Amino acid sequence: MIPFVPNSHVSISAPLRRQPKKLMIINSQQHHPLPKLFQIDEYKPMKAKQINKALDEAVPLRHPAVLHEAMRYSMIPGGKYFLSILCNASCELVGGSESVAMSLACAIEMLSVMGMIQDDLPCLDNDDFRRGKPSNHKVFGEATTLLACQALFCLAIEQIAMIKAKNVSPDRILRAIVEITSAFGSQGLAAGQIMDMTSEGKEVSLSELDFIHRHKAGKSVEASIVIGVIIGGGNEEEIGRMRNFGKCVGMAYQLWNDIVDVIGSPDTREKTGRDMLRDKATYPKFLGIDGSKKQAKELIAEAKQELAYFDPTRAAPLDHLINFIVSFDNIN
Repeated sequence: MIPFVPNSHVSISAPLRRQPKKLMIINSQQHHPLPKLFQIDEYKPMKAKQINKALDEAVPLRHPAVLHEAMRYSMIPGGKYFLSILCNASCELVGGSESVAMSLACAIEMLSVMGMIQDDLPCLDNDDFRRGKPSNHKVFGEATTLLACQALFCLAIEQIAMIKAKNVSPDRILRAIVEITSAFGSQGLAAGQIMDMTSEGKEVSLSELDFIHRHKAGKSVEASIVIGVIIGGGNEEEIGRMRNFGKCVGMAYQLWNDIVDVIGSPDTREKTGRDMLRDKATYPKFLGIDGSKKQAKELIAEAKQELAYFDPTRAAPLDHLINFIVSFDNIN
């Protein structure tokens, strides 16, 4: 049985450093540079198309129609499937099969969409638009959106629980379920959301901001990566390294979001300055734009150090997927 390892934390106010521990000896030959010919511009749309097809099959239009229409509305077709593709690539990194990786990617997208459409509700962030179209509750009403959230959460867990592969043990499936439910429950998304909601318009310390983003966004990124490695067959060393990778990427991703909210991006369809209008605490408020960029780059550099211990060909998708977080030259 794989021992359960509780989540640890990473923050901007207390920079991430790996704690000393006994690690298995790794052959130095594994430290190859990652392939430079990997075509990320081909990989992302290919994976997005595969995930979209799998979601279409996983959430068919059936009775009651309005519920399933609401579940599908914000998900098919979706956005860039960032978390889902991270999960998929993490599973394949340690040798997980494509079919198993796709089941996980669907589960992650269901949970991601659940959090997104819930976040848009008037009682939370009160956003009328998402990804360039009316938010879920503006189309279906708040009651239906809430029920769609409940249904998506349950279906996501079912996707993981029903994985059938001879090399995926029940222990690994259970551990993945615990990991993901923790990331979206009172020790994850829900905790970050309630703190974000109650701190709006108030003075917030940097450590409090760390808590909000570590739980509201960081935990979901970390868990998406970790469950991929667990179900893919990763050992404890690999799970530990990819957990650290996920923590770094999760916090860097939030820094990127905060920066883009201020300076904009040609790739985003959302309005900028929303956090400023709501008087929300952000990293640029504490660190400035340049300080936030510097912190994001340091976190991504540390994340990439973890990838150096894996097969470079299998690690290439993850290495390229996270590059956009520090591609600030394109959004100035």
